[in-house]
Amino acid sequence: MIFLTDQILIALISFAGTLAGSLAGIFTASRLSNYRIEQLEKKVDKHNNLVERVYLIEQHEAVNDNKIKTAEHRIADLENEQNKERKI
Repeated sequence: MIFLTDQILIALISFAGTLAGSLAGIFTASRLSNYRIEQLEKKVDKHNNLVERVYLIEQHEAVNDNKIKTAEHRIADLENEQNKERKI
């Protein structure tokens, strides 16, 4: 049977304390990193949503610009026809 001296017992207790402290630190750092990654993912999702919405707005704006140009051409054609009729 092996008898533990006071020094070996203190060393084992110190080792157990160091191991527990190190593991607790690793787990805490891991949880904090995961939390920060989740927060960044939320920000990226918001940004991507904003980019998609801006793209849709730009498409809608292009359609409206095309409609305005078409209306302007129609008005110009009607004005030209009216001016021709006045000359006759």
